Amino acid sequence: MQIRTRKLVGTLLLLGFLALYSALVVALAAGRIATAPPLAQFAFFLVAGLVWVVPAGFLIRWMTRPAQT
Repeated sequence: MQIRTRKLVGTLLLLGFLALYSALVVALAAGRIATAPPLAQFAFFLVAGLVWVVPAGFLIRWMTRPAQT
């Protein structure tokens, strides 16, 4: 796959992943975390705000990998 095509596919996948991930976090936060103690809320949002970076990093690394012929 050419790098230009890989970047297009990766961008679309990243946008879709972030949309689904954010919807999941909002659903969890609205349901369970809203009644939790403030420290638990802080921990949840700290972790939820950073966890998405790992799969996004793998996807970005794949997108920028040189084309193999």
